[in-house]
Amino acid sequence: MKKLITAVITIACFACTMQKHGDKSLTDIIKPEAFDTIIDGKKVALYILENNNGIKAYFTNYGARIVSLHTPDKDGDFKDIVLGFDKIDPYIEESMYLGCIVGRFANRISKAKFTLDGEEYHLSKNDGLNTLHGGEKGFDKRVWDAGKEGNTLTFSYLSPDGEEGYPGNLKVKKSYTLTDDNELKIAYEAETDKRTVINLSHHSYFNLKGEGDTTILDHFLQINADYYIPVDNTLIPTGELLPVADTPFDFTTAKQIGRDIEIPDIQLTYGLGYDHNWVLNKNPEDTLIFTVKLWEESSGRVLEIYTSEPGIQFYSGNFMDGSVTGKSGKLYKYRAGLALETQHFPDSPNQPDFPSTVLIPGEKYMQLCVLKFDVTDK
Repeated sequence: MKKLITAVITIACFACTMQKHGDKSLTDIIKPEAFDTIIDGKKVALYILENNNGIKAYFTNYGARIVSLHTPDKDGDFKDIVLGFDKIDPYIEESMYLGCIVGRFANRISKAKFTLDGEEYHLSKNDGLNTLHGGEKGFDKRVWDAGKEGNTLTFSYLSPDGEEGYPGNLKVKKSYTLTDDNELKIAYEAETDKRTVINLSHHSYFNLKGEGDTTILDHFLQINADYYIPVDNTLIPTGELLPVADTPFDFTTAKQIGRDIEIPDIQLTYGLGYDHNWVLNKNPEDTLIFTVKLWEESSGRVLEIYTSEPGIQFYSGNFMDGSVTGKSGKLYKYRAGLALETQHFPDSPNQPDFPSTVLIPGEKYMQLCVLKFDVTDK
């Protein structure tokens, strides 16, 4: 079975006068020399993609991550809308997964183990008794090989058999392409020489008001899902799919994120807010599923996401505590950013009723997700 794994960030066309106003004070914060180092014997560097309309994105091959992304608001003023750092050291030290690829398996696996073809595999425990986002040293902590051709930046990594406990030599590619149609395409491919499990995702934290600016609780969010996946007190799925109707998890009609987040609900208690996977509504003829719409009124910035994956994890920044200082010099306070991670369901290797995440030799793992950025004057 052929899976498709690509993520695309689209920034809609704005008026030419808007496109030409870059935020120099922000972009000048990011210096290539601040990322010039050696980790695990491999060179780390900063990479830049810029289109003819003023959209600019910064990346590093440490974790194949987005460092900075500058888009205009309704007045044509550019701001950096993803959380991150202006130098490499905090990325090495932090555990927030800012802007990176997460894998081999995004999200959690129960008790850090799974059985495949009758063999039990034991993973590293980095989330209590469970494993999270690939383990102690997942893809976010690896130095990827990098190459640039035109306006495409490609990162590649060979994860050896047994790394973090996962079977198979896994070849992974993640590429970013910034187009003059204001699209930032994030494409994933993976191949294995042994049956394994895989679930990759992108983990940028967004704040559409601008990186480091207050909370995301006033952002409006719509999620195209009639069901969500409840979890236990360790955030492992119970195996159920529950209707969102008449619960705080109902985002079928757009509402502000903060409206129901403090409602007494055992699931919100377990997650300290929203940290759950939604089961996306899909029509049989759809190649891509409309997933979410996020917007923020003061800036007018809008983000829409489309994906071929069955689910999306919405994390409302519940573990942020103001101890981390970002690129702007501001502290990342409680819920200063949110993550929207298109992916397969958590703990799928241990949940037989969930869609399979098994990859076998001879198949190619791919995914498609489209994030569209726009502006509105409403």
